[in-house]
Amino acid sequence: MECIAGVSRKPWDLPFLAEPEEVAALRRIMRLHLGLWGVHEVIDAAQLCVSELVSNVITHVGEGTPTTLAVSMSGTHVRIEVHDPDPRALPTLLGATPDAESGRGVALVDAIADRWGVQLYADRKVTWCELATGLSSANAHSGGARVTRAEAMLRLFGAAKLPRVARCDTFTVAVAEEAAVDLMADVLHWLRAHGCDADEVLDRAQTHFEAEISESDDPPV
Repeated sequence: MECIAGVSRKPWDLPFLAEPEEVAALRRIMRLHLGLWGVHEVIDAAQLCVSELVSNVITHVGEGTPTTLAVSMSGTHVRIEVHDPDPRALPTLLGATPDAESGRGVALVDAIADRWGVQLYADRKVTWCELATGLSSANAHSGGARVTRAEAMLRLFGAAKLPRVARCDTFTVAVAEEAAVDLMADVLHWLRAHGCDADEVLDRAQTHFEAEISESDDPPV
């Protein structure tokens, strides 16, 4: 049973007018929110899907159309929805050639997303797609092997240092944060006891951390 509370990934939506100049802003907002959710691996794909779905509204429904972007978790997938008020202008998957001037948007979404579709209502339609995150559950932590190892150490350290956290329902992120502070302080004491330069070790760790974060945040060229 997981003792540390999961990541809260609450659904959000954003009304906007479907204008070409809005696309870049929506991409930035998508990057920000998915970064906060910790699902960095799907950010680039999500940005591209948003660009294509919104461009589809601009092209086939019209510039200035009141539109809404809605993002949520669908199980372990990120679900992206674009709502527009025209249930008649349906996106169509065409066999567009690489040099075609139209018809490529839905083809790109089809190639990138794990699944996509259209939901029709009396007064609107919802074009959606879903991207796999690789998470074990909708609220699971991401971050790869380093985060997994850190959580294992915090559970062990917390249970030894704070007996009350042996019960999983009390080992929250706040408690884990306190355990992390104590663990790092204990490591610094260990380094000092063995004649190591604790400040130098901290500087090296910070350098490694910032380099890895920078690599994960850099947009593709």
